[in-house]
Amino acid sequence: MTTTPSRRILLVTHPWRVDAQRLSAGVATRLLAAGVGVCAPPADLVGTPLADVPGVEASDDDPGASATLGCELVCVLGGDGTILRGAELSRGSGVPLLGVNLGHVGFLAEAEREDLDATVERIVSRDYTVEERMTLEVHAYEDGHPVFSSWALNEVTVEKASRERMLELTVEIDGRPLSTWGCDGIVMATPTGSTAYAFSAGGPVVWPDVEALLLVPISAHALFARPVVVGPQSRLVVEVLARTQGSGVVWCDGRRAVDLPPGARIEVHRSEEPVRLARLSRGGFTDRLVEKFRLPVQGWRGAAGAMMSDADQDGTA
Repeated sequence: MTTTPSRRILLVTHPWRVDAQRLSAGVATRLLAAGVGVCAPPADLVGTPLADVPGVEASDDDPGASATLGCELVCVLGGDGTILRGAELSRGSGVPLLGVNLGHVGFLAEAEREDLDATVERIVSRDYTVEERMTLEVHAYEDGHPVFSSWALNEVTVEKASRERMLELTVEIDGRPLSTWGCDGIVMATPTGSTAYAFSAGGPVVWPDVEALLLVPISAHALFARPVVVGPQSRLVVEVLARTQGSGVVWCDGRRAVDLPPGARIEVHRSEEPVRLARLSRGGFTDRLVEKFRLPVQGWRGAAGAMMSDADQDGTA
């Protein structure tokens, strides 16, 4: 007679990367041996090594509470794109997400491939903390009629649909117009997304515990085209001017999109539903920046070194 594990983990991995699938199967085997149940989205169980692990079950494929039903954690093996997929499944359920980076930068990930064994041990012992990250709500309208509603953890972007045409966009903040640009697009980001597309477009890095929204024009033909940081309760609106010659598209985290005709209106504001991230590291965001961007810090001595230097100057040491 088999017993049903009292604990359950949703395991999400890149569905086409063989190395990720093999590592996922190994993680599932270790978790099951420790008495922790494992389920996975149906797409991750089609012809993959994970499907051959006895005891792994298929989860519901719908986002939110149904996909994570009975789970205490969503563990994702992959790059930032796969972690964003895991966020789609976990958001709205209250279940935290823990990412293991198998990609390049992996800014959303909490652990690296070489830390996988230790990460499994931390999961089994529930040795992690949980923090909440702001998300964005987005609604698009055409002639006053809603045509698209979604959300984003990193950013909402309004971009031109074709290379040869610029978009003409007017930006509105809290009901008042800010400026009109001929540009390639606009990025509206959370602090979490400040190190993603907004960073590539020239936006500032914002610490995750700062409550703010970012607006970053992309290749704008204007003297005033600087990034703007506004309060968390501000409402951002982008209008695709009727005279614009090209069509646009709105993207949420680079994963969900809809085409925008001239005259479309896109409204973005803070969502009431955050994404919960599991954290293993005790280090701060500065350490994450240094690690992920490989920033040079050679020669830094820290507070102890600074105090010793002062003492040397005083002749007391």
